[in-house]
Amino acid sequence: MAHEGSSRAIVAALSANVGIAVTKLVAFLLTGSSAMLAESVHSLADSGNQLLLLIGGKRARREADPSHPFGYGRERYLYAFIVSIVLFSLGGLFALYEAWHKWAEPHGIDSWQWVPVVVLLAAAGMEGFSFRTAVAESNRLRGSQSWAAFIRGAKAPELPVVLLEDFGALVGLVLALAGVSMTLATGDGRWDAGGTAGIGVLLVIIAVVLSVETRSLLLGESAASDVVDRIRAALVGPGVSSVIHLRTMHLGPEELLVAAKIEVPGAATAADVARAIDDAEVRVRAAVPIARVIYLEPDLRRAVAR
Repeated sequence: MAHEGSSRAIVAALSANVGIAVTKLVAFLLTGSSAMLAESVHSLADSGNQLLLLIGGKRARREADPSHPFGYGRERYLYAFIVSIVLFSLGGLFALYEAWHKWAEPHGIDSWQWVPVVVLLAAAGMEGFSFRTAVAESNRLRGSQSWAAFIRGAKAPELPVVLLEDFGALVGLVLALAGVSMTLATGDGRWDAGGTAGIGVLLVIIAVVLSVETRSLLLGESAASDVVDRIRAALVGPGVSSVIHLRTMHLGPEELLVAAKIEVPGAATAADVARAIDDAEVRVRAAVPIARVIYLEPDLRRAVAR
């Protein structure tokens, strides 16, 4: 299932980020590099974010109750939105503050000079493993879509979040490595500050993209156009002449609400209409298994007054 693939990608990212955060923090304590501090906070924020995604996935599996008759599927969207806020505040804004502080009081890396380079290269290897896992799991769902279209259109928020976080982490490592290397070569700590600022800007951009996409899911997105077409085609059958109008909304990544007004023959009896509605529901669920909640209203198609 898609959620199982998302969980594998989250666990891989969490495992990598915990180890990376510890090694980066040790490197900062030994060298005083602001880029290493920003990267360690970045990895800690990512680790917290992955825990939030796992919690959101678990809470979303709760059964519907009288207070929430449509279930808790949207909790996955809520926790993904919280992730974007954490990434913006704890990751991006902290890195920008640290860059400003280091620029105002620049100092070189005078001790343990080889540590940041080794740590960053090791972190790149671990982040690469995490990113590779996220890409492999995403490819199971992406099909022929571009990566941009997949991230914008995905109804399960975990994979886009992990993909963007891991991609941002790899780019951040390149920026940190560039800043540290130039500081070691020149003795000018402003290169370190510049790398830190680049990390901050990158994290803010990723956080904004995530917040925009998850906000749309929280508000309630319709099914993809090809899914709507399959539902429309499945509704028409014995006793149903056409679809007058159709609305869909995701109650969660794997749960879809379908509401439609369908045209039934004018001479049909109440029993015939009920049978036609029941058969239409069966056809829709066969065509789109995630269509869990279906409401159909029978009606007659009327000519539009001119």
